[in-house]
Amino acid sequence: MSALVDRFSPVLREIAARGRDHERAGTRPYDEVRALADAGFGALRLPQSEGGSGASILEVFELLVALGEADSNQPQLWRNHLAFVEDRLLAGSDADPYWRHRIAAGDVFGGAWSERGAGGLDKVGTRLVRDAEGGVLDGTKYYSTGSIYADWISVFALDDTEKPIIAIAATDAPGVARLDDWSGVGQRQTGSGTTVFAGVRIEPRAIYDFEERVPYQETAYQLTLLASLVGVGRAARTELVEAVRSRARNYPHGLDPEPRLDAQLQAVVGRVSALVTSAEAVLLRAAALVDPVADALTAGEEAASERVQALATTAAVAAYEAQLTVTDAILEATTILYDALGSSAVLESAQLDRHWRNARTLASHNPRIYKARVIGDWLLNGTSPLHIYENAEERAARTLAP
Repeated sequence: MSALVDRFSPVLREIAARGRDHERAGTRPYDEVRALADAGFGALRLPQSEGGSGASILEVFELLVALGEADSNQPQLWRNHLAFVEDRLLAGSDADPYWRHRIAAGDVFGGAWSERGAGGLDKVGTRLVRDAEGGVLDGTKYYSTGSIYADWISVFALDDTEKPIIAIAATDAPGVARLDDWSGVGQRQTGSGTTVFAGVRIEPRAIYDFEERVPYQETAYQLTLLASLVGVGRAARTELVEAVRSRARNYPHGLDPEPRLDAQLQAVVGRVSALVTSAEAVLLRAAALVDPVADALTAGEEAASERVQALATTAAVAAYEAQLTVTDAILEATTILYDALGSSAVLESAQLDRHWRNARTLASHNPRIYKARVIGDWLLNGTSPLHIYENAEERAARTLAP
């Protein structure tokens, strides 16, 4: 157990103890999110001199896996916050430190980026009309993960010159309406509902260019989902072992009257464990490859430099490879666990179905069917996976000769 995981263990235990109750009752973990924020979870990456923990990205992801094991909703609902921290942490020495101060103080940041029917950056309907006092924001966003728990929401919009920007809106500002209307089969406590912005006043310091994002932001977003998936697998494995150990009788054609001594059931448990362990290893390998990118930026290297772009590309490819392998492994693990259990395992009271539902929901973000092609295109043609928001012509301009 890492020092960071050990430090957060009391909060993790409380989250794990209450997670099933939230699932059963349909309630939301507001108190648990606040407990994490008060314990400094949101400021993990800030330097200690600024009130943070000075944690590496790998250390953060080790903790995210443990958090996902306690409740798979938690890493995902913090996903936008973690990405925002990276942007503000590495924005440069001339950036306004206000947002880092808010992070250190325990503020929580959600996100509102997606819109229904939008086919690209130029199709986004949310607009910021600039004026001398900053601007006014209008629009409707969907899948606003974490925003019902947040103090602030980072919003993707276009300004009145059609330039992509990020606006940061206070959740208690006039004109902000957060709807808890996410109705997915899994990840029900992530707060991934609709957010409406109607004439919301945005301060100048709460507006920054979309291009200011760190070059590994998409990679970090994807790896956070994978941390939740690995957490699902670890929790499912623990509950599977407990369930097999507690079974008092076996099927007539079993290999031993006592289920835990049945070699076939042992093999299922072993297979589930191997899938989860391999998934965790692949995830943490990819997370470790993000640290050199962040370290280079912290040292003052330009995001557009050839070295930083190469490091970021290596991390992105590793994340996409992890997405393929982790998704397959955890979906299989949460499916075959039933092979080692009796019909009582499908009872609602057992809640084992939540593991597959959560895994299936997490795996539906940025579908894995695209990632194998992206990896292959990079290996064969040098097409960088960093520029997913570009159009075909822009991507082609970055493609290396075979």
